[in-house]
Amino acid sequence: MLLTAPHRRLAVAALGVLLGHAAPAALAAPTLRYTLAMPAPQTHYFEVEMNLDGFNKAYTDVKMPVWAPGSYLIREFERNVEDFGATAGNQPLRTEKMDKNTWRIYHPKARNFAVRYKVYAYELSVRTSFIDASHGYVNGTSVFMYPAENKQLPSQLEVKPAAGWSQVSTSLKPAGGTFTYRSSNYDELADSPIEIGNQKIYTFTANGTPHTVAMYGDPVVDEQRLTRDMQRVCEEAHKVVDRNPLDRYVFIVHNIDRGTGGLEHLFSTTLSVSRNAYATEAGWKGYLGLVAHEYFHLWNVKRIRPVALGPFDYDKENYTRMLWLSEGGTEYFSNLIVQRAGFLTPDQYLGDLSNGINRVENTPGNKVQSAADASFDAWIKQYRPNENSGNTAISYYDKGEVILATLDLMVINATKGEKRLDDVMRYLYDQYYLKQGRGFTDQEYQDAVAKIAGQRFDEFFAKHVYGTEMLPYEQALGYAGLRLSITPTPATEADLGARISPAGGRQTVAGVTRDGSAWQGGLNVGDEILSLDGVRVTDDLNKLLAGRAVGSTIKVLVTREGRVQELSIPLLASAARRYRIERQPNPTAEQQRVFDKWLPVRS
Repeated sequence: MLLTAPHRRLAVAALGVLLGHAAPAALAAPTLRYTLAMPAPQTHYFEVEMNLDGFNKAYTDVKMPVWAPGSYLIREFERNVEDFGATAGNQPLRTEKMDKNTWRIYHPKARNFAVRYKVYAYELSVRTSFIDASHGYVNGTSVFMYPAENKQLPSQLEVKPAAGWSQVSTSLKPAGGTFTYRSSNYDELADSPIEIGNQKIYTFTANGTPHTVAMYGDPVVDEQRLTRDMQRVCEEAHKVVDRNPLDRYVFIVHNIDRGTGGLEHLFSTTLSVSRNAYATEAGWKGYLGLVAHEYFHLWNVKRIRPVALGPFDYDKENYTRMLWLSEGGTEYFSNLIVQRAGFLTPDQYLGDLSNGINRVENTPGNKVQSAADASFDAWIKQYRPNENSGNTAISYYDKGEVILATLDLMVINATKGEKRLDDVMRYLYDQYYLKQGRGFTDQEYQDAVAKIAGQRFDEFFAKHVYGTEMLPYEQALGYAGLRLSITPTPATEADLGARISPAGGRQTVAGVTRDGSAWQGGLNVGDEILSLDGVRVTDDLNKLLAGRAVGSTIKVLVTREGRVQELSIPLLASAARRYRIERQPNPTAEQQRVFDKWLPVRS
């Protein structure tokens, strides 16, 4: 007789009872709980405990990431780990370090066990973690390990602040209990920084979403102006993509002697700001620009992203040729956001963009390295500059910004003022983030631009993104009734082509410009300059060359590696140019339409 599936299950169960065997109970799903303690913050150590329950293998590997997403450099966070150990109940378990960032815990008879370790944290930057007697800051990848085979496992985190600290600021969602939070997987935990201490808390609402500003460092700042202006920036940023991925957002702001920038996260950002930045209009606008940049990463990078930028491989480099879009494009949009929010006039914005063109076109490396190659080589060049970097590399921030500005004008013109790169970002968000749940390829980005513009720009990408040809500034700006004024350095004005550092009261060469006078004459980085044409040098050599004729030769006495030698240096004219965007008189109606679409004035 043929049994149906339900009858077969009943028969098997009955047989189990007859044979005296109960059916095996389903094994409980594994769970993961973290505890973060800091009993002696003045020693700069965080203490981490991981409780792993329901792990059924004979051993479990746990890993520490080697880098922080958003900062493309292998930082080797595992080097700060100490006192690693594991226990099951009160019994120690054998552990073994398998490679630089992997530890193995042997637990053949225990499904539940605890891992404990300490992390030395004394580097206050947006990319690392820090703790001292005044506050603690956790950047997840530099503190929290994860089970190598269970990166998608949800977890719970309990934070135990040091004595006297009353605040914990993070975008992680509360999980019940004091300072207890939950994350849906390790990526979320790693992407949710935590500020612990007695920071000042400000709040505002943008697009119906609560925003928190956690300020460390006691800056002198107008609270009402701070929250009002940040709200305006955030609301303007929302208009670009016109999609709200938020239910909460947290700004962690470190106010220190010298700010170092920001780093984006899934529902938050960390900003490092000079504490006196709020005292001047230039400093205030600089702060709002930083807010706009990191906030716009909510869309561009965290959700609108190249395929390489998530899910992350925390063990090694994650390569992409599109950081010119992810970072340079974010810089482009952030400056537009500040302008659209009314903090810059169109002419002030054009002045800032002119400065960007000057940075790109007066960097010799712009003719050597493409924007795509700068993106790919970020891991070995962007965060490891040396004295020759300006000759061999270009910033994908700077180059990306001017690429996007040029491309935006071309799209606006192609659509007669109907579409622009905002529409491209919206398309990418809907098509790849929402519909497909993934990033896009280089080709898919070009296809998206073509779809919105109604025409392809393959030659533009080949020459100016993947190649090093000069961007068609004049053509693109002309669409908006603008022109690019280019002023060369006078042919009679000699230029040494070297940066001089007065370190220690000595005039020392800090950099040499490719193909310039110093380059041709053999002046080296590290040379100490003693005299010019027999006269003792006590000031920057560049200042002493005023009035020297192009084509003449100077005699420079230097010390190099303890030896004195004389160099004959031919004086050449500077290759630098001054670039400035100017309005043309009497623009046509079509040009005015393009300009108004590009730089609308806040009503």
